[in-house]
Amino acid sequence: MGGRIRAPGRAGLWAALLLPWLTGCAQLGYLGQAVSGHLQLVQAARPVDQWLSQPDLDPALRERLLLSQRLRDYATGTLALPDNASYRRYADLGRPAAVWNVVAAPPYSLQLKTWCYPLMGCAGYRGFFDRAAAQALAEQLKAEGWELQVYPVPAYSTLGWGNWLGGDPLLNTFIRDGEGELAGLIFHELAHQQAYAADDTEFNESYATAVERMGARRWLAEHGSAEAALAYERQRQRRDEFLALALRGRERLAGVYGQDLTPEGRAAAKREAMAAIQADYRRWRDGPWQGWAGYDGWFARANNAAFGVLAAYHGLVPAFERLFVAQGSDWPRFHAEVKRLAALPKAQRRLELGSSE
Repeated sequence: MGGRIRAPGRAGLWAALLLPWLTGCAQLGYLGQAVSGHLQLVQAARPVDQWLSQPDLDPALRERLLLSQRLRDYATGTLALPDNASYRRYADLGRPAAVWNVVAAPPYSLQLKTWCYPLMGCAGYRGFFDRAAAQALAEQLKAEGWELQVYPVPAYSTLGWGNWLGGDPLLNTFIRDGEGELAGLIFHELAHQQAYAADDTEFNESYATAVERMGARRWLAEHGSAEAALAYERQRQRRDEFLALALRGRERLAGVYGQDLTPEGRAAAKREAMAAIQADYRRWRDGPWQGWAGYDGWFARANNAAFGVLAAYHGLVPAFERLFVAQGSDWPRFHAEVKRLAALPKAQRRLELGSSE
């Protein structure tokens, strides 16, 4: 999938989509598209066995569906992830994304705009099943002075609340990913059903990303081909290099925004920082990556919203990996400890997670 990066805003999207009804009439239109969009997705899904029973099923899709079920069994049997209806059905949505997320940040801040929902808490994104609706919100916010990003999301989690409707389905938006990527996505989304802390996106996403990475590597080591393992590690290495590069750019911008400058000076310093970030990327692209340009689009569109959303998936991953080792690399113990931390107040949660080294 080249330059695709994991898109923040999948955990708890069911709650963000389907629980805004207490916040006033302005939310009714959003609720309507959310309910209808999710129900259409659920209705399109059919059990994997039904798909496999079709003699004319595309052989490549058949192979992927069979692989998905082995991964699903492995998630429960080895990684101690929930055993439920999720990822036992498949739907072809006829579009390239499950939803589109909108994220926004002020002109001189990396702090994302948040939308708050009953039960779920607040999140730094707004999800839409219809791309045009996402773009319409983005245009409205842009007119108000926000910097915007609208990005596709291949899957989202119902946090287990959707199992009574058949569970979170496999989708055409990700089923043909590489073996390691498909494994990681399934493990990531199931982790959201295992533990969830309201109002702490970085905790939730970093935990799920740690499960994704450790689980995918273990699956590939035990069951994958050498070719699949090598492809996964190459893609992961390049993604990690991109993240390191982008996060350095984020730190550069944060340094500018933390200075006491005149409006003119702040604008000039931001332009200088963005130019330096672009130059750093070009040096990396034309040097170590030998001209590979998979992230050209990301850096061309980079703004405060893009940089602001980066930390959500990766900021605490090393801490969770250390926690896993501290729990004896035992998956049930690890998940239980994460659940315990999720129930704590945020400040105490971060303190204890940081002391797990």
